Amino acid sequence: MHSVGFAFDLQVKLILLGVKRFLLPAVVTLAILLSFMWPMSLSAHAVMVKSSPEKDSTISQSPKKIDIWFNEKVRGAHKSLAVTDSTGKRVDNKDVKQELLDQSHIFTSIPDLPPDTYTVRYRVMSADTHVISGKFSFTIQKPQVKE
Repeated sequence: MHSVGFAFDLQVKLILLGVKRFLLPAVVTLAILLSFMWPMSLSAHAVMVKSSPEKDSTISQSPKKIDIWFNEKVRGAHKSLAVTDSTGKRVDNKDVKQELLDQSHIFTSIPDLPPDTYTVRYRVMSADTHVISGKFSFTIQKPQVKE
């Protein structure tokens, strides 16, 4: 009778050992697969998707304001938007605002600017609290003289 109990215990131990050998690799594999399937948007940062004037554009007259749109809402705190001319002098009105109904949109007003190449620098905080910064340029062309 004693040997039957021993054989049963041995079978249970072997089954548990097999489960442990199978379970650990299965759990690791599942964790790896889930990490690849996790939605990228949950870990993504805000990215500029549109601007006015457009990035690297050449325009014929000064815009009234600089607009930037991101792929997601950005937080109202810690935002900045600055426009500098080709000498590095800041030329915007230092009044960066965020659109109330579209929180992916920030803008600043600018005075009437002369022909030059301007650099727009921005900094915002993504919804995931990462601070994102970037820059782009646009050029205001000298008016064409008609003869």
